[in-house]
Amino acid sequence: MKYRAIVKQSNGWWIGWLLDLPGVNAQEKTRDELLKSLRIGAEDMLATRIAFEPDAVMTIVEAPDPDWLLSASPA
Repeated sequence: MKYRAIVKQSNGWWIGWLLDLPGVNAQEKTRDELLKSLRIGAEDMLATRIAFEPDAVMTIVEAPDPDWLLSASPA
């Protein structure tokens, strides 16, 4: 499968995270190493079995829009 990643260079490091798999992120010295680490992180997350718990419930948590998003809206 393919997953969307945000990658950027910051202070000599490459950092990135997968938008479609929250919690998968990495920091490496090269872009290639970063992409490899993100791939490994995705594989690890997808291989992790989560036990079914009958009393577990999916819910939604709301948070206010960040200030930067509100200021980016057209007038």
